[in-house]
Amino acid sequence: MAVVQALRSGAWRVVELLSTPLVPADYLDEIAPLRNPGVLRCRIEQVRPETRDAVTLVLRPGRGFRPHEPGQYVRLGVDVDGVRRWRAYSVTSAPGGLSVTVNAVPGGVVSNHLIAHARPGQVLHLDQAAGDFVLPPDRPAKVLFVTAGSGVTPVMGMLRTHLGELRDVVVVHSAPIPEAVVFGAELRELAASGRIRLVERHTRADGRLTPEALAALVPDLAERHTWACGPNGMLDDLGAYWDEAGLAGRLHVERFRPATAAIGEGGKVTFGRTGTVVDADGSVPLLEAGEAAGVLMPSGCRMGICFTCVLPLTGGAVRDLRDGRLTTVTEGEVVPVQTCVSAAAGPCHLDH
Repeated sequence: MAVVQALRSGAWRVVELLSTPLVPADYLDEIAPLRNPGVLRCRIEQVRPETRDAVTLVLRPGRGFRPHEPGQYVRLGVDVDGVRRWRAYSVTSAPGGLSVTVNAVPGGVVSNHLIAHARPGQVLHLDQAAGDFVLPPDRPAKVLFVTAGSGVTPVMGMLRTHLGELRDVVVVHSAPIPEAVVFGAELRELAASGRIRLVERHTRADGRLTPEALAALVPDLAERHTWACGPNGMLDDLGAYWDEAGLAGRLHVERFRPATAAIGEGGKVTFGRTGTVVDADGSVPLLEAGEAAGVLMPSGCRMGICFTCVLPLTGGAVRDLRDGRLTTVTEGEVVPVQTCVSAAAGPCHLDH
């Protein structure tokens, strides 16, 4: 048995040498991109228009994806003009499926790219579901959802999953005009069947939703546990109002983060757990930069064991030395990267 294993290992090593700078796993990933649980990806199965400025992407995740909890989000890695950019999108499907709904954003590189160019069959990079904007195991008797614009997306995931467990649900949603309400037809159908009470605010006619206006629309607001998602200004106002009323523990908010990262050639690499900071050249793999600085780096790459060098990138930008593609990550995000084939493309931070 040991002889067979040795022969297999030797044959694999020969294939690696012939395929350098790629490794055999890279070619397998091209053929079966969803096979590898160590590098999570998804395939677009369907692109479904929601409004003029929003589409739903029905996704098939690869091996290793763990079921989400309604209200959580996933990060998608999308290649735009040679740069891999990661953005977080709330999951709008019930567990057992995976869909996200993308809304156009003024100047938004990734969202606007997906709306214009996403097609069935395309493969995107994927991260595990995360976030604590979820309902508690003990469902509240009375629930209020306050959303604006794309803030309705995590709430729709909750409604599609948990509505049968909730007895008294009010949804207050703001959008510029009726036609801009994402999931408008579905929400109105739920309201018509008596399953929710829906209050639509159309800001072009009604103006911006204020806490005072919300209290008038929902007189029993203080009795309800509230989940709110939308623009930061609205969430800040709601937070101040709930605090003043002594209801802070009943308000749960979800904020969408902006995404920017400095990109360059090489940069300071920070290893967060050891506190080591090293200036790395843009042509040197992070694995080698860390080892040269005395950081104990996980790796089985040199023995042909792929993806054992993967570490969490928690900030900054790195460049894939195989194809030049960039991966950018902002504060609050975590993206796994292969340190043996990734180099600093500006300041970057590894959780190691």
